[in-house]
Amino acid sequence: MSQDFDHIVIGGGISGLGMAHRTVKRGVSTLVLEGTDRVGGCMNSRIFPGCGGFWTEAGSHTCFNSYGHLLDILADLGLMGQLISKGKLRYQLWHNGERKSIFSAVHPLELVFSLPRLFIGGKAGKGVAEVYGAGLGRRNYRDLFGPAFRAVVCQDADDFPADLLFRRKPRRKEIERSFTFPGGLSEIPQAIVCRDALQVRTGQQASRVVREGDGFLVRMADGSALRSSHLTLAVPPNAAAALVPEGLDELRALVAGVGISQIETVVLCVLAQELEHLPPMAGLISIDDAFYSMVSRDYLPDERYRGFAFHFRRGELEAGAQVERICRALGIAETRIAGIAWVANSLPALRAGHQDLVRRIDRSLAGGRLAVTGNWFLGVSIEDCLTRSHQECERLFPD
Repeated sequence: MSQDFDHIVIGGGISGLGMAHRTVKRGVSTLVLEGTDRVGGCMNSRIFPGCGGFWTEAGSHTCFNSYGHLLDILADLGLMGQLISKGKLRYQLWHNGERKSIFSAVHPLELVFSLPRLFIGGKAGKGVAEVYGAGLGRRNYRDLFGPAFRAVVCQDADDFPADLLFRRKPRRKEIERSFTFPGGLSEIPQAIVCRDALQVRTGQQASRVVREGDGFLVRMADGSALRSSHLTLAVPPNAAAALVPEGLDELRALVAGVGISQIETVVLCVLAQELEHLPPMAGLISIDDAFYSMVSRDYLPDERYRGFAFHFRRGELEAGAQVERICRALGIAETRIAGIAWVANSLPALRAGHQDLVRRIDRSLAGGRLAVTGNWFLGVSIEDCLTRSHQECERLFPD
């Protein structure tokens, strides 16, 4: 059977692009198929054309000097000289319709007496509430740390795997601790797809994958088909389960067992002069409102505008009510919003014991030419995505 490509990647988020970047480096003919009209997935720097090109992150907000696989890619692309250090700002709490200090929610005595428990018994197989509720104190978890963890993963964090919430990674101390780019994090996927050796097609929806001999036939929604000897699924678990070829029923069932959390992100920009009453901040952690968090763009100041991303629970508020809640949190009238956009995001809803599920998925994949990657294996950060893609590249295309 003649092949169109050595390797097809379905999904143009950072997981799929990271996989494609590595395979192209190894001389593997690779095509990336992305169903939407843009690459990058959750790396989404939304530009406001009517505001002079000012941008605000609608998904991933930062990168760190512990992101080793990402830094390797940036070095390959010649982007290391463009890194911009992020300003150090603090988060505040949003509670009872007011902005408050983080420290206002801390119960110090409970924290002192509970903290030793955090280092006893380990985290493997346990949820966040079980580990940190005991290790930080129940009231501290209820009033501060629980909402903070929800803000990090943009979903209920109580049963999120405690061992995946904060995975330790070695830091590159010669690089700023946290960084971005002049045009936002979307510069990274855009640079990857500009490599001459990599082919990327957007607006191309794969509808079915069929095994043909040792390879794969990818049927597209428009009726066309493509062949490859190796295939990577780099899409959310529900989409991946639908594309797993027939005959891999156990793998399909395992992948389908990973839940999905849907969030609605509202990104906006406001003239800086309209927000003189609001000090620069990293963002807001919501204790009792319909949004998980607000993340600002104050870490990269602009003379004209300030930008914000509010991550709402899906379906809890209508668009108008979301705007009203945003204006209340920022202390402005709706007429002062200079630019606004809505973005739908999907995140994996991982649960305690998730690593056992990943091991079973890996056993089902072992020895084959199919790879599966995404933000639902090692965690939801950019580096977690790239680490999984690195592992799958090593398995499919070993040196």
